[in-house]
Amino acid sequence: MINIICEVSKYLVLLFMVLYTVKCFSVLSSKNEEQKRKKLNKQIGYVFVIHFLCYLILYLRLGQLKILIFYVAQIFVAILYMVLYHSIYKDSSRLLTNNASFLLLIGYIMLTRLNFNLAVKQFIFATVGLIITAFIPYIMLKWKKMKDCGVLYGVIGLLFLLTVFIPGLGSEKYGSRNWINLGHLSVQPMEFVKILFVFFVASMLVKASTFKELFVNALISAAFMGVLVLEKDLGAAVIFYITYVLMVYVATSRPVFLVGGISLGAGAVMLGYALFKNSLFQHVMVRVHAWQNPFADIDGGGYQLSQSLFAIGTGGYAGSGLTQGAAGSIPVSESDFIFSAICEELGVIFGLAMILVIVSIFLSFANVAMKCKEPFYKYVALGFSSIYIVQCFLNLGGVTKFIPSTGVTLPLVSYGVSSVLSTLIIFAIVQGVYVISSSEAVKYEREKEKARQKLREQESAVNTGRRTDRERKTTN
Repeated sequence: MINIICEVSKYLVLLFMVLYTVKCFSVLSSKNEEQKRKKLNKQIGYVFVIHFLCYLILYLRLGQLKILIFYVAQIFVAILYMVLYHSIYKDSSRLLTNNASFLLLIGYIMLTRLNFNLAVKQFIFATVGLIITAFIPYIMLKWKKMKDCGVLYGVIGLLFLLTVFIPGLGSEKYGSRNWINLGHLSVQPMEFVKILFVFFVASMLVKASTFKELFVNALISAAFMGVLVLEKDLGAAVIFYITYVLMVYVATSRPVFLVGGISLGAGAVMLGYALFKNSLFQHVMVRVHAWQNPFADIDGGGYQLSQSLFAIGTGGYAGSGLTQGAAGSIPVSESDFIFSAICEELGVIFGLAMILVIVSIFLSFANVAMKCKEPFYKYVALGFSSIYIVQCFLNLGGVTKFIPSTGVTLPLVSYGVSSVLSTLIIFAIVQGVYVISSSEAVKYEREKEKARQKLREQESAVNTGRRTDRERKTTN
């Protein structure tokens, strides 16, 4: 009986996942607010059904009471977050809160299956993050001088990045020195510095009016990427670089910056490969060789990628079912390679739908940027949309052998305190921009209505004057 329930639930999860994904895009094309509200409500229902069915399977397969308790805790926090957030910020985007909750819940599901203790730790830090980041839109509404602190963002960001080189504080993992140890907690400074980097670039672009100012901005931005290269964190360097190029291109509307940025980036990669491939970036070369042919060294450097591909292929379209696969055999499956575990046990269809959800989040971010009239906030939303989609691309491309693995996480899904907290901050900032742009739109409509009212009053006064003149002439 348990097998029948689990098998039926597996296919129901796929069905509701497809329905959720469709709603992500149909909401963006809704013609009126009432239609949009109904779609968002259905979307929330799909999230909770998927979550319930997955934890039902986990409980039936594992038979542990702590799984049910953990499930109830997640539902309580998710409902509280959605209800309170939109009660406080009535103009916020429900689609963004739905998607943030969805990705967190999917992450909890897979982490519960892979490592229950990590799932609980992720849940605790994410819940704390949701509470803290709930204040960010309010701060953005009140702090009117955010765009004037460009130098401060740059200095703090660079200093924080350099902390990894402090003896006894910084540490190296997987070939990159990009971690700092704070007691029993390890933090990746890059995850938080990328937020400061976007604010820095946005602030400087608002003020830059000459080529010289753009050049100075480029030099300081290059310093960020130079530090990341010294840390051997090339994945982060790629994220920073692409984000910077896209922000400059949008701010200037000059194709030369886009073409030049792509050419310069390609040239730097080729030069770095030629000069340092056997010295500074040996761990990167292992990943490149694994990407070229993971099965040539299946017991060595190609083991992780080979296991990832086996997992995705073994799961098939519908997946093997939660706990029925060998997802734990993939190295770092709870972090960098969690997408492979998802595809193996929940199915390739589920994985493809998740990719589409990620694309819809990017489109939502970009939509916020396009609707915002204030340049600084427009650039901020654009920068975070770029960071989000590039990081997702690097993670998904690496685990599917589309590109060499870069060691970055899948935002909100992979285990990682730094990654989850920084992504929640990014979502909250974009929500803040959305609220600000909504208030701008309301203010703009009010000003238009006042102008129309004033015009009507002037026309009425003119018409009254004309009638008075006609009456006077008639009397005479």
